[in-house]
Amino acid sequence: MTPSLVLLAAAAASGAFADLDAIDRQVAAFTGAPVGEAGGALTPVDRRLRLQPCRSGIALSWRTRQEQSVVVQCGDINGWRLFVPVRRAAPVAAAAAPVPVANAVNRGDAVAIAITGDGFTVSQPGEAMEAGPVGAWIRVRPAGSANSRAEPMRARIERPGLVTLPLP
Repeated sequence: MTPSLVLLAAAAASGAFADLDAIDRQVAAFTGAPVGEAGGALTPVDRRLRLQPCRSGIALSWRTRQEQSVVVQCGDINGWRLFVPVRRAAPVAAAAAPVPVANAVNRGDAVAIAITGDGFTVSQPGEAMEAGPVGAWIRVRPAGSANSRAEPMRARIERPGLVTLPLP
């Protein structure tokens, strides 16, 4: 046997490798879900790994903001680092199909056009030239016989019957 194989065999026999079961338990505690469950590690840590025991302790953190994998890192001088993939939760069926939003204003509706600025609001009656839900920007025009040829403007729907045109 070569000297490196003897050392490897001696290390394996003496339990000189990191406890992979303990790493799995730490990942499960960190994610809050057991291995194989939604939110937990996708699979256990590969049992073929022969990692040096970590004398300074293991640190766990999320690899990305999307929490798709856990970084398991040994803080020793010649430490190691593992990336453990996490099983994502199944998407909610309701989120998969967009729910249609009802229009708050329809074309031809009478609306109040509120022009807002720093410390003031002026409003006048108007007519919606487009339909849309709350938060949508639509074209409107001032109402009245004198303003029948008034130029249309874009305003945001605040609620049914009210659109706003904020000034910078």
